[in-house]
Amino acid sequence: MSISETGSIILSLSIALLAGLLLSRLAKKVKLPAVTAYLIAGVLVGPFLLGSLKIPGIGITQSQLDNLGFISDLALGFIAFAMGNEFRLSQLKKVGRQAAIIGVFQAIFTTIIVDAALIGLHFIIPEHLSLPAAIVLASIATATAPAATLMVIKQYKAKGPVTNVLLPVVALDDAVGLVIFAISFGIAKSLSLGSVDVLSVVLEPIVEVVMSLALGFVMGFLFTFCERFFHSRSKRMAVSVTFVMMTVALSCINFKIGNVHFAFSSLLSCMMLGTVFCNMCDVSEELMERADRWTAPILILFFVISGAKLDLLVFKEWPIVLIGIVYIISRSIGKYFGAGISASITKSESNIRKYLGITLLPQAGVALGMAIKAMELGPEGEIVRNITLFAVLIYEIVGPFLTKLALAKSGEIKEEDRKSARDEHIANKALNNK
Repeated sequence: MSISETGSIILSLSIALLAGLLLSRLAKKVKLPAVTAYLIAGVLVGPFLLGSLKIPGIGITQSQLDNLGFISDLALGFIAFAMGNEFRLSQLKKVGRQAAIIGVFQAIFTTIIVDAALIGLHFIIPEHLSLPAAIVLASIATATAPAATLMVIKQYKAKGPVTNVLLPVVALDDAVGLVIFAISFGIAKSLSLGSVDVLSVVLEPIVEVVMSLALGFVMGFLFTFCERFFHSRSKRMAVSVTFVMMTVALSCINFKIGNVHFAFSSLLSCMMLGTVFCNMCDVSEELMERADRWTAPILILFFVISGAKLDLLVFKEWPIVLIGIVYIISRSIGKYFGAGISASITKSESNIRKYLGITLLPQAGVALGMAIKAMELGPEGEIVRNITLFAVLIYEIVGPFLTKLALAKSGEIKEEDRKSARDEHIANKALNNK
């Protein structure tokens, strides 16, 4: 008995989805965020545990995982689109300046702290951590995982000053982190090769940010124009999904002119798509809410697949573990104190100063994307990838819980008894049958 490649991929997706859903029930019992359950489910069904058995219907193998990359791209596109909603002009008037100062300051502060820690470690164990690798890792430390943060906020319906500042700050992290990484990567590459290409180091990150925002702006304008031609709920939701998918696809285009590589960031493009749409369309809130409902299974798959991709073999080498621990501690210090200091500069209220830094700890997709780019450094890039994988494994499992804890401590998560949709439906059916 055999199964086709298409059937195998569909079976892998269903296994991932079911594993995440089942484990989320257990997580609820011990008061853990659902996103943590999805990540752990991914580790369990992934190629390092059940997937290693290579039995159809039991786990996800590495080859199957390689075919599911498009799910992650789509999910990140929808997450970025939803975060564009946080850049409504009415909202920016309240927290725009505050979020911008905190977003930029904490990113730069974190880079400096991690740079100092890892460059210091380089002089202690130079054979295991090179200077270029230390510089690149420090730039990757800027990235925060918007997916995990947004999922926790939605699950617990968090509302308040910390949440209002958190979402724009996480969104800005991407743009700031992209520029810092590109500059740091250029410096690291120059140190490795012994030559400096100033043009590509300075130009590439600026061009990528500008091109991505321009693409998102055009797509947002077209989306707003097309939306008015559809009136049924299903078609209006479908056109929302269409434009997010189209923006993700167009963001995959890249080309090279001379020594300068031109590319787009799908996260920045989709974020701008959402920003333009929510500010130009009068019914944007309703459409974004409908898109959120449609994308729920995709987001669960994204986290399960992210968990399955976590390489457990990074724990085998003690230098990786040591560097990983230093990276995690220094990044956590940078994020916490960077957010706290910048919140004090902007005269933010005490809860923002105390708890915002903790909510910025999760790290995943963007950091992994940077780590993949760092592979161009050769053996040094391999070290960067392994350290990033180690950190992501820890941050993604612990980070969502800490985010929930910080939001609860700040009083922005209300512990209320939620109504079960299933029980409510049964009760309504019984009432109608009387």
